[in-house]
Amino acid sequence: MKIAIIGTGYVGLVTGTCLAEVGHRVICNDSDEMKMDVLQKGGIPIYEPYLQDLVQKNKEAGRLSFTKKFEEAIKPSEVVFICVGTPPLENGEADLSAVEMVSREIARVSDSYKLVVEKSTVPVQTGEWIEKTIRIYGPKNIEIDIASNPEFLREGSAVEDFLHPDRIVIGIQNQRAEKILRELYAPIIHRSFSCPVHKNCLSAKEMVPFIVTDINSAELIKHASNSFLAAKISFINAVADICEKTGANIRDVSYGIGLDKRIGKSFLEAGIGFGGFCFPKDLQAFIRIAEKCGYDFKLLKEVEKINVERITLVVEKIEETLWILKGKTIGIFGLAFKPNTDDIRFAPALEIIKRLLKEGALIKAYDPKAMERTKMELPEIIYCSDPYETVKNADAMVICTEWDEFKNLNFEKIKNLMKRPFILDGRNIYDKAKMLSLGFEYMSIGR
Repeated sequence: MKIAIIGTGYVGLVTGTCLAEVGHRVICNDSDEMKMDVLQKGGIPIYEPYLQDLVQKNKEAGRLSFTKKFEEAIKPSEVVFICVGTPPLENGEADLSAVEMVSREIARVSDSYKLVVEKSTVPVQTGEWIEKTIRIYGPKNIEIDIASNPEFLREGSAVEDFLHPDRIVIGIQNQRAEKILRELYAPIIHRSFSCPVHKNCLSAKEMVPFIVTDINSAELIKHASNSFLAAKISFINAVADICEKTGANIRDVSYGIGLDKRIGKSFLEAGIGFGGFCFPKDLQAFIRIAEKCGYDFKLLKEVEKINVERITLVVEKIEETLWILKGKTIGIFGLAFKPNTDDIRFAPALEIIKRLLKEGALIKAYDPKAMERTKMELPEIIYCSDPYETVKNADAMVICTEWDEFKNLNFEKIKNLMKRPFILDGRNIYDKAKMLSLGFEYMSIGR
């Protein structure tokens, strides 16, 4: 099947590459010419496990290509995925200007049938606006169908999530669109391809659930899913605060809660809060969507408030131990909002650093993948080559991202390098008893 991908961020690049991997011919376009130069030269503009190798493999096989010309992607393609960004406006609503622009361009260049699929996370009823825009700005006899196919990709495991999804959701207008999307996803639904992530996927017996609904419902599924997961994180962080006040252990509490099959153990890890581009953005957008419908979503407002307050909590914990922050050296471990990505958008680490800088602290930082991106936003801090350089002469070591690299350090060496052996473990990755036995001042979340 011939497919166009418009937008080559995390969603677009992973979607296009994985669809090429299962046998389709995919051509990608982006308005960012610098990004396209990188892709055309064989690089990728983001870090994501497996992605670089798969891009190269499918380019060489002739199934994946990149073009700066919009019409070169659209004209030969039957299916067009809109994967452009929908960043938050000042009021929290999603900025849909890029979606509208792409819709108008599709109308301008299309001269044959197109199934236009919104993959970007958009407010409910956006599909109606896409169709209206294409029909207004396109020729009178333009033949199109609109569909919604929300993405459920986790940065750091996006390739695995695309090729081995929990479910595939499509919102469609008619059977023609459903038939095309069933055919497009057939190798993934039936696990009938040789997978670069899980070699044994061909032996899997169960098909991937393929959910067919209307477009509005599909759009709501995405926002509701992310908002619910955000709610689980804020809930367990609130419980962690109660644990600290009562002497309970959040790890035991989370474990006991998570064994209930109605709840599940995922997203019950207490810490310094969620970040990334999806949860904060989608949570705000869903609150605004509800307001436009006349519903005050107070629950989600509280979820957002709890998450924002985690930054203050961390700074207060550091201040509680160090007393005066001015002139103190603090080593930050992890800048990306989560491990296995270089994405720093809405990363808690950056907000913590900004607060500490305001208090006059000197910040040293290390992250395996995200330092180059962070340098553009925070040029005033010291970037280190490894964890040990980060803690040299430091008054505190703060864990902000749970990279595996941080879990098996030489703690005797770290203790000797630090001016004051104080660790604030914002992700609860260390054993408290062990850290105390090694002579560290140790604080964590909810323990």
